[in-house]
Amino acid sequence: MEVALHYAIRIAKDLAENNKGAHILIVVSEVTLAGMHDPSETNIDVLVCHSLFGDGSSALIVDADPVASVEKPIFELVSIAPVLVHDSFEAICGAIREGISNWSSIFWAAHLGGLAILDQIQAKLSLEPEKLYATRHVLGEYGNMSSVTVLFVLDEMRKKPTKDGLKTTGEGLEWAVLLFGFGLGLTNEMLVIHSVNIA
Repeated sequence: MEVALHYAIRIAKDLAENNKGAHILIVVSEVTLAGMHDPSETNIDVLVCHSLFGDGSSALIVDADPVASVEKPIFELVSIAPVLVHDSFEAICGAIREGISNWSSIFWAAHLGGLAILDQIQAKLSLEPEKLYATRHVLGEYGNMSSVTVLFVLDEMRKKPTKDGLKTTGEGLEWAVLLFGFGLGLTNEMLVIHSVNIA
C-alpha cells in the first residue's frame, strides 16, 4: 500500500539524520497481477481495478549529509505527518486544510489514484491544469502501481524541469506539496518537500 512507502521514508529520514554518513536505500516493488481476476459482467469493481492498477518498481536513497562533489540531491524532505481520518472505515477521502490561499503557487507530487480522484483534487483546490502534469503523465504511461507510483511521479518531476530549462526540480518553484498516499483506516501520509537546484 502507498502509505507503507511513506512510513519507510519517515524511518529512513530518522536513520539518516541520527547516523552520520548513513545512506538509506529504499526499494519499492508492487505486483498487482497477484490480484488478477477473470472479467466479470456483473462485478464492475474487477474491471475498475484492472483498468487502474499496474505493476512497477523503483528506488531512492535518503541521506542527511550529501557529499557535494559526488552526490546531486533531487529533493529535500522537510517534514512528514501521518493523519488518521476518524470515522473513515469505508472512505477514500480526506480534507487538506492549510494556511495557503493559492494552491497553484507550489508544486505537486501527488499519488495518482485515478482520473476521477485527480479531477476532484484539481477542482477542489482550483489548481492550474499543469499542476498535476507529472501525476497525470505517470497515470497515462504506467497506471496506478500503488506505493511505487509516488516515486515514478518524483522521477518525472526530476526529468521534466531539466527538459524545460528550469532551475529547480520543482517546476521552478521552491516548495512542494505533499506526497500524499492513502492507507487503511483511512490514513493519509503527508510529506512536505523542498526543491533543489538542478545545476
